[in-house]
Amino acid sequence: MKPFTSTLIAFLGLWLAGCTVGPKYTRPAVPAAPTDTFKELDGWKTAQPSDQLQRGPWWELFGDPQLNDLEAELTVSNQDLKLAEARFREARAIVRFNRAAEFPTISTAPGIESIRDSGHQPYLPTTSTTGEFILPFDLSYEVDVWGRVRRTVAASREEAQATAADLETVSLSLHAELAFDYLELRSADAQKQLLDGTVKDYQDALQLTVNRFEGGAAPKSDVAQAQTQLQATMVQDTDVAVQRAQFEHAIAVLLGKPPASFSLAPSPLHVQPPDIAPGLPSQLLERRPDIAAAERRVAEANEQIGIARVAYFPTIVLSATGGFEGDSITNWFTWPSRFWAVGPAALETLFDAGRRHAASQAALANYDATVASYRQTALTALQQVEDNLAALRILDQEARQQQQATTSAQESLQIFTDRYIGGADPYLQVLTAQTIALQNERNDVDILRRRMDATVLLIKALGGGWNASQLPTAAQLKSAQGQDDVARSGD
Repeated sequence: MKPFTSTLIAFLGLWLAGCTVGPKYTRPAVPAAPTDTFKELDGWKTAQPSDQLQRGPWWELFGDPQLNDLEAELTVSNQDLKLAEARFREARAIVRFNRAAEFPTISTAPGIESIRDSGHQPYLPTTSTTGEFILPFDLSYEVDVWGRVRRTVAASREEAQATAADLETVSLSLHAELAFDYLELRSADAQKQLLDGTVKDYQDALQLTVNRFEGGAAPKSDVAQAQTQLQATMVQDTDVAVQRAQFEHAIAVLLGKPPASFSLAPSPLHVQPPDIAPGLPSQLLERRPDIAAAERRVAEANEQIGIARVAYFPTIVLSATGGFEGDSITNWFTWPSRFWAVGPAALETLFDAGRRHAASQAALANYDATVASYRQTALTALQQVEDNLAALRILDQEARQQQQATTSAQESLQIFTDRYIGGADPYLQVLTAQTIALQNERNDVDILRRRMDATVLLIKALGGGWNASQLPTAAQLKSAQGQDDVARSGD
């Protein structure tokens, strides 16, 4: 090949390599509130700086050391989290696999063989035996004229970033689920503590009616009513253990342990939920890993449109073969034994019965689908924040009302008990007051449980302190091989 021709081909290759077929990516717009504020913030209590969502262990806001220990254990032991982490490592490996197409492929197939010609072949009256010693090297390189390779690498990189966001979504969901189950279990402990105390009070009340009956100051029906009230409350006390056991089993599985080998000592829920600053709706797009994953898949789908369009253009491949070939080992690597061949080739499909058009239409449809999914994910996130903001605001008001009702019920019970002892009222009044007081006390515990649960769900809806800036960059994905090796050696 003449030097001028070689130079021209190299120049054209470099010039054409700058061409990229397909649309440039722009992030799709999502529906947003006109004032960029959450509707349910009206009347919301302003959070203190210490209540801001922090990156990393957001559960420390609840101030429970045992919850902190369990969350840390989940991080290293949960099997679903390990699955998501393995999927992320797989996606990073695919990035490196696709990047290999940016470089030439070089292969060799050395061979040594002895050849004897047939003595009966025509036009060769004599037989001969020769040797063939060959050491070839083959080079193949696709000149990325239209950007197919670059878009494939970019698509795999965006999928890896989406998978990294998936990992964060799984982590956030699992940590939130553990906090939710833990607080539910502690709420059951609080209900158990309340019912245990109530059973003792009802036992004292039963003894009071027995003493009055034996003294002739009360009918036998008072004893029967007190006995019924005590036994019914004991049933409720026992029933709480069923729910508690189920939450304890759920926590064990989240920690990667069989339920039979895990237990938590009773500790009634007593802390108040922290106040969380929700920020702005526009910030939610950067704080939710599931939104980030959906957006990265929109970018990936955009790359697929370009890849589909590249199929309309010819594929240009630069091939080269060279090496040494001799008829004996003595002249195998001598200069006259060299051989080589080099040259470009173009491959163009002339007729495919609409296959490329169908692939292009499918890529466009997939892009539209990912855009819709991205927007729906953002809308769902906004709804979840609004739901839990409303729940916390309303439950806070409900808690204050319930505390007043509980205080009134306890005062009423004391009044009717005193009047019964004084003989002014029948025992039915005491029974009614006991039932109302217990129901209000249980409502106190239940409202606190619901407030704690809504706080966990709000933190989850806000992304748990995560931010899209934590997604791995292109440089980090390129250098991920060593990180994977270290991770596997650690396992």
